[in-house]
Amino acid sequence: MRLSRTYSDIAPELFQAQLQLSIQTRKAGLDPKLLDLLDLRISQLNGCAYCMDMHSADLLKRRESPRRLAVLGAWRETDLFTPAEQAALAWAEALTNLTRHPDMDGPFEALKAHFSETQIVALTFAAVSINGWNRLGVGFRLDLPEAQ
Repeated sequence: MRLSRTYSDIAPELFQAQLQLSIQTRKAGLDPKLLDLLDLRISQLNGCAYCMDMHSADLLKRRESPRRLAVLGAWRETDLFTPAEQAALAWAEALTNLTRHPDMDGPFEALKAHFSETQIVALTFAAVSINGWNRLGVGFRLDLPEAQ
């Protein structure tokens, strides 16, 4: 299935609203590297190759270790992620897989040791944002950009 034009051309106001959500979450005072980790992990869960490609490249530009990128899908099995990153990743996964996480209390409580309420809300909106982008990418089958 392909659209005759890009979704951003077909519905520019909706695209801009989605883009503004992403921009505002980036202005909420959270570590950009953490947000990129969450974007990558959520994109992995959603199977969005376009977003996985983009966010892994973003992380490499931020000097993220290739080793951490390689094991991000198994972050619980390593000691490579800080307690704050682990709490944020658990929350992002719970928000992405709502039906697999009927009890949100555990992941939510873990956040409180590392993030303010404002930051928790920002992390939640960041998860909402990338989940939206993933649904656009997977739903409209965005192609990966040409390798550089």
